[in-house]
Amino acid sequence: MSLPESLVGKTVVVLGGTGPQGRGLARRFAASGLSVVIGSRSAQRARDTAVELATATGGAVSGDDNAGAAAAGDVVVVAVPWEGHAELLTSLATVLAGKVVVDCVNPLGFDKQGAYALPVEEGSASQQAAALLPDSTVVGAFHNVSAVLLDDPAMEKVDTDVLVLGDVREATDLVQALADTIPGVRGVFGGRLRNAHQVEALTANLISVNRRYKAHSGLRVTDV
Repeated sequence: MSLPESLVGKTVVVLGGTGPQGRGLARRFAASGLSVVIGSRSAQRARDTAVELATATGGAVSGDDNAGAAAAGDVVVVAVPWEGHAELLTSLATVLAGKVVVDCVNPLGFDKQGAYALPVEEGSASQQAAALLPDSTVVGAFHNVSAVLLDDPAMEKVDTDVLVLGDVREATDLVQALADTIPGVRGVFGGRLRNAHQVEALTANLISVNRRYKAHSGLRVTDV
């Protein structure tokens, strides 16, 4: 599959690319032919993961610490734990200026009853990112995609839609195209960034589905 014109020559960075979700997204982007840079708190861990994924996919994958990786990208995917979200983005606000930042962080808590959505002062993780990165264009996406399926090389396709949220049409179109590079995945515009809360929170419901049915559930939007 050839890359869409909007992504040709673009470098995609995945911050938190050594974690389950970030690693899975990096694998799929590299397999599609995109140039990928993995960011991590540990530059060495990022480089080790990059070598592994480059070998597995035949793609162009490199690694660096989060700041170095962020500087190298045109599109920067944030896939870090919620607990470190605000601190990381605050530290990278200058280097992320002028870039499209794709936030896929889900503010979730866990207890004996399972997963549940956490309240966020700004409304959602994506809105928090927009507040902390005033010179970046923030888009919310990839919230509800199974990390297990993304990082499983035996899965040729990942059967799910990705809701893409944002306030700048050019940026949401670009991220929809990015989602479309993953076989089986379709990017669907899901509204403005103010609607990100319920998309992030829906992940708690999907985790409950997975626990009950021993599945890796996703989301499909009908009649579109």
